[in-house]
Amino acid sequence: TRLEEAIEAFEKQSARERVPRKAIVCIGSSSMRSWHDDLYDDLAPLTVIPRGFSGSNMNDVLFYADRMILPYRPRAVVLYEGDNDIAQGIAPEKILETFSALLEKVHAELPKTRFYVLSIKPSPSRWHMWPRMQRANELLAQACAQDGRLTYVDVASGMLGEDGEPRGDIFKEDKLHMNRKGYEIWRDALRSVIIKAEWPHE
Repeated sequence: TRLEEAIEAFEKQSARERVPRKAIVCIGSSSMRSWHDDLYDDLAPLTVIPRGFSGSNMNDVLFYADRMILPYRPRAVVLYEGDNDIAQGIAPEKILETFSALLEKVHAELPKTRFYVLSIKPSPSRWHMWPRMQRANELLAQACAQDGRLTYVDVASGMLGEDGEPRGDIFKEDKLHMNRKGYEIWRDALRSVIIKAEWPHE
């Protein structure tokens, strides 16, 4: 319940404003939350519902799926989690297990809903965690490859410089969260797959 306040704020917003059905829910941790203002333009002409909540991990998305995903009856979900999980000491295998439980929960009610899973990003402040993040990315990519409803989106590769380390110019001062340059990398990686796949469903 540590993130209950953020969830309640979204629910109040949904009560005030008409939220489109069969749109694309964009959910995840602070990296998704900080993308909210630009998501509409970056994924235009697709209809998106921004639902990032800072500090969250994969288990939080599972816990709140009944309130943050299922009520919107989305045709697709863009998911960014795993970053905080690794920082909290959660094993890559556990992240995959929780992700699988999330899929089971959503697909039990919405069997056709597609998922676009963004890879965990490399960042200077968490660079020492990168090997475990890479392992989690590998597991998520393997899971996506086994189900036609799932698409793994590699946003990480474009964030690395020629030296193989995170580019310093795409992060804010905290060396964890991205500036606009970072989100342009995410935008281009995601648009390369989601526009073609989702435009016919608009």
